[in-house]
Amino acid sequence: MVDDDPGMLKAVQRLLRQHAYEPIVFSTVQAFKNHYSDLENAVCVILDINLPDGSGIELREDLRAAGVSVPVLYITGNANPKVREAALASGCVAFVTKPFSARELIEPLKRASGD
Repeated sequence: MVDDDPGMLKAVQRLLRQHAYEPIVFSTVQAFKNHYSDLENAVCVILDINLPDGSGIELREDLRAAGVSVPVLYITGNANPKVREAALASGCVAFVTKPFSARELIEPLKRASGD
């Protein structure tokens, strides 16, 4: 998961662990990019769209260009319809607006993992 909000990282990390996922969290695009090789067993990548050092949508495109085909779920505080359109066009499994319920986050992850 990539999100620049420490509270959001901690909350989502706790939620994912409660549902038997093993999250790895990053607060910047660059920190995440340093771990592309760790994505082999990832069920899904959760990306915030507005990050201080880049866009989650751009990061998704970088993943695709690098040959990484892991599913992506976006979380954002930006409910702008154009942002939503761009996110959906990038090929995500879900677009979730903050604040969100546990179910809104976990259900797409279950679909991505085939559960």
